[in-house]
Formats: sequence, structure tokens, C-alpha cells
Amino acid sequence: MTKKIVFIDVDGTLVTMNEEIPLSAQKAIKAARANGHILYLCTGRSKPEIYDSILEVGFDGVIGAGGGYIESQGEVIYQRQVTAENVRQMVDYFMTNNFSFYLESNGGLYGNLKLREDIIEKFTQAIPAEQREAAKENFQHPFLDKIHFSDDNLYRTDVNKACFLENPAVAFPDIVAEFKDAFEVIHCTVPAFGDDSGELMVPGVHKGVAIEFLLDHLGMDVSQTVGIGDGMNDKEMLELCQIGIAMGNAKEGLKAVADYVTTDLEDDGLYNAFKHYNLF
Repeated sequence: MTKKIVFIDVDGTLVTMNEEIPLSAQKAIKAARANGHILYLCTGRSKPEIYDSILEVGFDGVIGAGGGYIESQGEVIYQRQVTAENVRQMVDYFMTNNFSFYLESNGGLYGNLKLREDIIEKFTQAIPAEQREAAKENFQHPFLDKIHFSDDNLYRTDVNKACFLENPAVAFPDIVAEFKDAFEVIHCTVPAFGDDSGELMVPGVHKGVAIEFLLDHLGMDVSQTVGIGDGMNDKEMLELCQIGIAMGNAKEGLKAVADYVTTDLEDDGLYNAFKHYNLF
């Protein structure tokens, strides 16, 4: 059996909207590692968003921030950060144009005050009106617990990338145009943030580049790689890997570049993909 190195996206691939990992996915991951394969998370999340409940499933390392940093066997071996000048540009733009946003670093997440209000609003909007105010007051979510909320002290020097919620007053192409000289602007993969939510990435940083760096570090070959994801920020990963797998709930554009489309996340998608390729 040829040892494989498997790269697994988090949101929509491993973890549901409710931050739950299907038992079948946990079983598949443990079985694949027991079978001698190497497993890395490969996610748009930065380190503070990768909760212990995810890591405890068992992985050999993490590619985080959409390829912005790599942690292997507990050691950070690669990191790309936003310049102080570009952090100032994005913060000024988002604050002036009334965006909800947060900055991601390995040390923490830093969001403006509007972000907290909007997150609570989005996650409680399906609750009946007569119960909604009480739900807002008592709302809890591990994501909110990880964010330092303030409209001050956002000019940071340790930023991997930034994420913004959809703003109906500003079209997505206008945001792309605003930052064309400083960032690559991509759509966000968290549905609750809105169709025109997005991320600001350091140019040239994506999951594919990070995987190539890690393979060189580990002395492994691309022929040993498997990538599995659901969003368009997984496109470079699936194009690079020898085997590229799209979830059943993946974006159609990602399915188009995949070698195989499995079932949905909540229909044992990861388990079925691992079984299809005899990883356990």
C-alpha cells in the first residue's frame, strides 16, 4: 500500500454549520491514520478558529489561513502575513464603509463591534419573533468566544488574512477593485456570512502553494496526495493533488475540477470518499 498524505478542508467538508463532526468522519480519519496515512487539515480558518474538538479527532498537522501558515508536528514551518500598511488600508476601508469584519492571526481574532451584532442577528433570524430578543441576549457560539471585539487597536502587525460579512451597500466587484493592488479577494465559504462575504488574502497565498511547500519539507511527492473540500478556495488544492475529491454539497465550480464527487457532508461524505479510495 502506498502511503498517502490527505488534506481535509474544515467548513462544509469535516465540520457542519453547527460545529459538529459526523461520527462517520471521525471513524474514517482514525482508520486512515491507523492504516499508515498522513492527515492534515487544510482550511481557511486561522489557528484560533481550529477548536480543540476538531484537533482531538487526530491530525498530523494543519495548513491554516487558506495557505497562510503551516504547522507540522506542533511546529510552525511556514507563515505569510499582511504588511502593516495593508492592514491599515483594509481597516480604514471597512470602518468607513460600515462593514462587519475581523482580522485573523495565529494569536487571536480581532473584530469590530458591528461584527458581534451582525453575527448574533444572522444566527438568530430563523427564531420566531416573540422568542428572538431573548435568544439574542443568551446567544453563545464558540466563534464569538474566540474574537476580541473592539473598534480600536485594529492596526495589527500579526495578521494572516481578513474576513468580511456581506454588505448590501457595497457590491463584491467594488471590493475587489478597491484592493486589487494589495490583496486577492475571494468569496468566503461560511454561508451565514452572506453570498457576497469574502476574505482578503496575501497575493500568491493559497492552499496549493502551501501543500507544495509541505511536501518538500516532508520529502513526499505530489503523487501521494489526496485533497478533499467543498468551496472554491479548495480549487488549487484539488487541481494540485493526485486525487481531488469534492463533497456532494460542494460548489459546482469545484465539482468540475474534481476527480470524484462524494456524498454530502451530513450524508457520510468524508467516510464514503475515504472508503472509495481504500484509505482504510
